[in-house]
Amino acid sequence: MTAAPMSGRKAQAARNDELILAAARAVFTADPSAPISAVADKAGVGISALYRRYGSKEALLQKLCGDGLKLYIVAAERALASTGDPWEAFAQFMKDVVDYDTNSLTIALAGTFQPTEELYQDATRSGMLGAELFARVSAAGVIRPGVTMEDISVIFEQLASIKLGDEDRIVQLRHRYLALLLDALHMPPGTSELPGPAPTEAELRQRWSSS
Repeated sequence: MTAAPMSGRKAQAARNDELILAAARAVFTADPSAPISAVADKAGVGISALYRRYGSKEALLQKLCGDGLKLYIVAAERALASTGDPWEAFAQFMKDVVDYDTNSLTIALAGTFQPTEELYQDATRSGMLGAELFARVSAAGVIRPGVTMEDISVIFEQLASIKLGDEDRIVQLRHRYLALLLDALHMPPGTSELPGPAPTEAELRQRWSSS
């Protein structure tokens, strides 16, 4: 049974919501102190349309972080449901989390708003699933001894901090360094082919340009 198509007004509201969330993510990861009006401007919607959906900046931040946690949970559940090689499932989990880019929000927004009870519950669940997944690869003897799940959390934040070039280049470089890190974590050591070329001198120098 297929869902009934949304009316024109509901479809427009859904499109506006997607625009608002994408804009909010871009605005607040760049500047957590930015006003909510900056989100409306970037999304190309009226401030009244934004406030009809999200009554405050805090509500919008809670939604962004809640969506990020849910994506992390989906990635962890998918990995735990895998019946294949434990290392491959774990490596795919890390690739998924890097693609979802939930840690850019963590870095930018931690401590800037009051979490809801639902956020606390999702954070607890994500931690439990991550610990379960990590315990499985540890028990299989395929991850380097001495590494902890907290190390993995820091690795995600390190990868999220890579911001060179356009969006496609950022994704490529994050996966390049993820491949290096996965080889360092894997027992026995792996030799994965690195995605994309290394950063050029020009790309590194561009970070210091004000233009």
